Amino acid sequence: MLQALGGTVPPNTDHAISVSLPTWKSNVGYEEGQDWVLSRMECGYPRFYVHPLIQSLGQEILRRSGNTELEAATLFPSLRTAELCRDFIVARIPPGETSKLRIVSYAPSSKAASDIRSNVTSKLFCVIYPKALAPIAKQVWQHSGDGISSRRSEFCSNALQDGYLVEDTSAGADGKPSIFSKGPRRYQQRAPTPREPDHGSKTVESSDGREYSEFVEERFGRNLSTTLANNAKRAVRRRIAGSLTANVDLHEALESEAASGRIAGLTEEDVFLYPGGMSSIFNTHRTLLNTRGSLKSICFGFPYTDTLKILEKWGPGCLFYGHGSSEDLDDLESRLEQGERFLALFTEFPGNPLLKSPDLKRISELGKKYDFFVVVDETIGNFINVNVLPHADVVVSSLSKIFSGDSNVMGGSAVLNPQSRHYHTLKTRFVADYEDNLWAEDAVFLERNSRDFIARIEKINATTEFITEILKSSPLVKDVYYPKYSPTRPFYEACCHSTGGNYGGLFSVTFHSTEDAIAFFDALEIMKGPSLGTNFTLSCPYTLLAHYGEADWASSFNVPFDLIRVSVGLEEPEDLGNRFKHALDAIKQNSA
Repeated sequence: MLQALGGTVPPNTDHAISVSLPTWKSNVGYEEGQDWVLSRMECGYPRFYVHPLIQSLGQEILRRSGNTELEAATLFPSLRTAELCRDFIVARIPPGETSKLRIVSYAPSSKAASDIRSNVTSKLFCVIYPKALAPIAKQVWQHSGDGISSRRSEFCSNALQDGYLVEDTSAGADGKPSIFSKGPRRYQQRAPTPREPDHGSKTVESSDGREYSEFVEERFGRNLSTTLANNAKRAVRRRIAGSLTANVDLHEALESEAASGRIAGLTEEDVFLYPGGMSSIFNTHRTLLNTRGSLKSICFGFPYTDTLKILEKWGPGCLFYGHGSSEDLDDLESRLEQGERFLALFTEFPGNPLLKSPDLKRISELGKKYDFFVVVDETIGNFINVNVLPHADVVVSSLSKIFSGDSNVMGGSAVLNPQSRHYHTLKTRFVADYEDNLWAEDAVFLERNSRDFIARIEKINATTEFITEILKSSPLVKDVYYPKYSPTRPFYEACCHSTGGNYGGLFSVTFHSTEDAIAFFDALEIMKGPSLGTNFTLSCPYTLLAHYGEADWASSFNVPFDLIRVSVGLEEPEDLGNRFKHALDAIKQNSA
């Protein structure tokens, strides 16, 4: 049975990162903000839809430190991420309005601070602004991917309620909040017994005298500590480096000898983790600007929407080559020969949603000759199928996708190429700029989910070829976009680890009319919602969701409005194939 409209995807998952939009009409309703859709949504993709747990925490922060009627709050894990949001808003409003913005920080109380050596803790930074500015703040939340996760929010809400997280009213000599604060005097007093109910801004410490360690155990279980979280991150970094390929538990993963990575000299120390894939792109771009200065970048090929927005809205802008063709590279080379210079070229391998692959070899050669960085997003290709690192200075990826698979946690990574001539410069700058904002519990889920990702990818590769062959052979289908069938297939296979079968789990399909596309989508008996790389097959009308307000612009780059994107999961091929055949039959019935 399909998941009902607005339900979590996967079902019964508190921290799901996709939401059920099971019909074409419900996707349109979501894009148009229609109440019959939005009122039923239990969650949404985290950068586009603020999780109810985060919404609730934001309201509590406003109740304590702001005005719930007039103001809104956006929540971040660090002062720097909050300042980036504040600065983005300030740059877009009249100077006289800037005084209405402020950053309020919350820090562990003295009770929590005394026990942080062995237990997880969290600070919280809240950008508070007039409600009218919410659309501007939302851009930062969406594009940067640096907002707090739903699990961190849940922890902070509980810590706030129990008096372990308090508003930080002190400041250091630099005027910034101190790392830890004892908080206002009222938070230091022992609570009455029995515990008073919370009737306003007053917060009390736990009346039963519990230690912070007991609080953490109650929220997470006995085993979650900073040590476990750090070990989980280390194991994830080793998997990404390619030096850990066995499906083993965390203890074995950390004790096993590291084999060679996916490129000579690559180690886990060259892998940087972020709270989401877009965060890895945003922070890589920010770090490159800090390294080289204010130069335009290049966005090569039709990208996932937020990559282009990042390059356009932060820094001096970008040169966009939406077709990602050889002719585009000719034009770029001509510009470079005439003296134009750029910071970096960002590209996806392959692209989303047309699954076209750029000529990475030529791009890499141009980068070396004309001294710009090459950044490749390998999320769709994934490093088990392809190895793009030899052609890049930095490789970024969304770990929320196939690396995790379970659609219940966000994460991202940036990997430095140790063979790059820029390696030492970049390594020094990345280490200096890096903030570890990946929440402890999210890291634990990423590690657990990713233990079998190699076996999952192998099965998904085979099933996707099987499904695309069914669609490719049907006269009802107009086009199937898949690396195997793409005119850029040679560029893709040049980076493959093997000679065949490594084409990935994502494809797009179009039909001869929008009516046919709607009939197919509505009849397709699989999960439907945003995201990709899930362990279950997931589909969405991609252009409708990603470019609803700019369909003509997308069409100018040959991205059809009625394109349907499919991410194949672990279902049995024959069963899944029958579902696709049934959806094709619905087109016939609709046309009869």
